[in-house]
Amino acid sequence: MTTLVVGASGATGRLLVQQLLDRGQTVRVIVRSSARFLETVGGHERLSVIQATVLDLSDAELAQHVSGCDAVASCLGHTLSIKGLFGKPRRLVTDATRRLCDAIKANNPKGHVKYVLMNTTGNRNRDLAESISFAEKIVVGLIRLLIPPHSDNEHAAEYLRTNVGRNNPCIEWAVVRPDSLSDEKAVTDYELHESPTRSAIFDPGVTSRINVGHFMADLITDNAVWSAWKGQMPVIYNVA
Repeated sequence: MTTLVVGASGATGRLLVQQLLDRGQTVRVIVRSSARFLETVGGHERLSVIQATVLDLSDAELAQHVSGCDAVASCLGHTLSIKGLFGKPRRLVTDATRRLCDAIKANNPKGHVKYVLMNTTGNRNRDLAESISFAEKIVVGLIRLLIPPHSDNEHAAEYLRTNVGRNNPCIEWAVVRPDSLSDEKAVTDYELHESPTRSAIFDPGVTSRINVGHFMADLITDNAVWSAWKGQMPVIYNVA
């Protein structure tokens, strides 16, 4: 199998790439700095590094990079800086998701290509009418208004849910929703839920980045795991 990973130079993306390589997968990555990425991850015979900015690539170039891939995984996110939070592109995750899905469709693949999106437990799954308290609605509304990356995450997931849908002839998808991200050196026990079991605002859980990478790799490589979660937005928490 071949997987294209965008956002591969990020803290979670690097771990996903390593998980996939450890499972014998062929991996392509699109990163802004190939030298910096290779310094962190290292070279590998089954790793291809494309130095580019995803949104700067032409439609034809994106289609070429997606061609032959069985899965596309996005770990894209906004950096925690003034420019990253409030500067352009404000729709990085959404626009990348839309363009990558268009690239998949342009190739007219014979079977379904998996699209796995890293998101956040602060984003609700509208298919399930997930309820939150009035106080949390107020806080999330303010976050949506004042912090553009949250709205971007919401729109990216909604694009997959409504524009791609569950019966697309080319694309199947899953949206992974971790809670507060932490750094751990090894994979630990984690639990998966259809919906959040705690408040992302007032009682957040913890999810290690390496566990997110492990679960995303499971979705890509394990057909049973994929069958259980495709078209859904699983929430992942570390087991205390």
